[in-house]
Amino acid sequence: MMDKWTIGKIYFGILGVVTLAFGIADLLVTAGGSSFSLGILEIPNDMFRGGWGGLVVLFAGLFYLSGLSGIKNLSEIHQFSKVVMGSILIWVVAGCDIFVMITGSIPGEEAWFNTLEGFFGTYAPPYPPAILLLPFSLAVIYYIKKGRVE
Repeated sequence: MMDKWTIGKIYFGILGVVTLAFGIADLLVTAGGSSFSLGILEIPNDMFRGGWGGLVVLFAGLFYLSGLSGIKNLSEIHQFSKVVMGSILIWVVAGCDIFVMITGSIPGEEAWFNTLEGFFGTYAPPYPPAILLLPFSLAVIYYIKKGRVE
């Protein structure tokens, strides 16, 4: 039987690999100069969101993976703090992306305020990688509240 720390190591290991891949993809798309969209995923090519955001997401993935590396257990406070830092980095970038969506939904193209359809249409997919990673990064809250670290 696996304990919650073993399940957490597997979960955050997979999340770390996916986060690292999204960070690398952000940087590659920014360097390429054209945005990329596939299904519900959209990777912007602007320097602030693609370059800066991609770098932060890349380091979030590195924090996740470094928190799980070595013989250390996730229940050790120094390793667990790296996983928490990875989640916080995702929350910062996703918060910026959500703020951009909110502020972009208010003004309309023909009037000062957007129509109701235009307002809600702004929140439809595709989404940047950090917003897609946001719900999965919230699992760290469970380990903060329920878990005991040494």
